[in-house]
Order: sequence, then structure tokens, then C-alpha cells
Amino acid sequence: MPEGDSVYRVAARLHEALAGQPLTSADLRVPAYATADLTGRRVLEVAPRGKHLLARFEGGLTLHTHLRMDGRWEVYRPGERWTGGPDWQVRAVLGTDRGTAVGYRLPVVELLRTTDEQRIVGHLGPDLLGPDWDPVEAVRRLLARPGRPVVEALLDQRNLAGIGNVYANELCFVAGVTPWTEVGELPHPDRLVERARQMLEANKLRPGHITTGDTRPGYQHWVYGRAGRPCPRCVTPVAAGRQGSPPRDRAVFWCPYCQRGPAPEVTAARPGRGGAGRPRGR
Repeated sequence: MPEGDSVYRVAARLHEALAGQPLTSADLRVPAYATADLTGRRVLEVAPRGKHLLARFEGGLTLHTHLRMDGRWEVYRPGERWTGGPDWQVRAVLGTDRGTAVGYRLPVVELLRTTDEQRIVGHLGPDLLGPDWDPVEAVRRLLARPGRPVVEALLDQRNLAGIGNVYANELCFVAGVTPWTEVGELPHPDRLVERARQMLEANKLRPGHITTGDTRPGYQHWVYGRAGRPCPRCVTPVAAGRQGSPPRDRAVFWCPYCQRGPAPEVTAARPGRGGAGRPRGR
């Protein structure tokens, strides 16, 4: 699924194209709402909530969409050809005199009353990029189940909303713990939550989920997607594995030297060297 900063950018793009304008065209191509007519309603705003998108219209209606793995919103200028996929993949169309937003392969399309939004997003934890951000509450939720692996706890949107697998792995690295470390063993959970907020804030207006501060391709992440490549900090080869049980398991990456805690055996023991060894439970 996209990270919260990616969803934030999608919402900003949709808001710029649609907000303040009456809809000149509206087509929800899902059976439950195929006859819904939104034409003429003014778009009040398009807002993100964690990984959810909420397009609010006058008259108290909200269009809720979620991208999950394959969904995508594209914005086109008036008269511009749609290029996001074949027509049969289009799930939603919202058009104004200023442009047209087309939702491709959206797995979630739901029209509801704005007053009922809590039914779909009320379970979410504090939004890392939202006005409701509350670091104290985020830490409380994370530690409510201290025996959970830290990656699993970070990915649970009920704890804090907006973290995906890239940031979950990168946060483990900056905290110096392996993905299998129990969240209750984190030395400074408040610092981890604050770092999560900083990472998403830094990337909400740019692509790439850059966590190292280096925008060059191949140098943007500490460990994510770097299996077998040198750790940027100690040059030990980065290890990769799976965490969790199928079908909800996730790819994880970690440095066997820089990150403490439980992990499967790997070959890479010391900084800058190969050799038989195992990650330390330091």
C-alpha cells in the first residue's frame, strides 16, 4: 500500500484540481453507486486521513476511496486524453471546468454522509500528517500490546495512521532494533514516534520516501530495498527476510550489525566484512 505521504500528495493534487468548483461531471462506476448523481454539487475539499481519501461535497456527502496496492487517481486538463489505463479500469470520475480526476483500479469506492465518516476512519490512530496528531496517544497505542514485533505495531493503522512498509523498516534502523524486536523493548518509543512524524513531514511534498537525506537514486534509504548492498552506516551487507504469517507477511530489511534484537541467521558479522555469523541479540 502507499505510504501516508504519498496519499497526502494525491489528496493535495485532487484538492487543487477540484476544490471550490461545482462538478460538471461525476461517474461512480461501481454497482452500489452507479445511479448516484453528484453533478452540480460543489467540491468542498479533498482530505487525507491516514491512507484514506475523503472528497467532501456540499450537501453533506463524502466520497471515500482507498488506493491499496493498485489504485490510482490521475488529474487531467480539460480535453486532455486519459492515459492511466483502459476504460474498464476506471472506477470514479469527478470533473470540473478546471480539470477531471479519474480513479483507476480503486478497490474501495464508497459514497456516504459526511457525518458518517467516523464509521470508516474512526478506528484509526493519530494521523502523522493530520490536524489530530497526538504523539502521546500514539505512544500509548503502540505500547498497549508490548509483545508485538515493532514492524507489526508500526504498520497497524489503529496505532498511528500513515506508516507503510518503507517507513516501518527505516524506523527500525534509526531506532537500532531489528523488525522482530518487541515494541515494549524499544528504548525510546517517544523518539521513534517523533522520528516517524519527521520522516513523513519531510516527504509529504516530494516522491521517494527519502529517509537518509540523500536524494540520489540508490542512496535514499538506509536498509529498505537494499538487500545484499552495504549498509550506508557500517557497510555490512543488508539482510532481508519476511516478518509475519502469510498472507499478511511483509518484506523486512535490516543491518545485522547496526540493529539489535532477534532475527534469523544471516551471513555478515562485522562492519565491512563477510563471514559466517549471526545477528546479535545485543
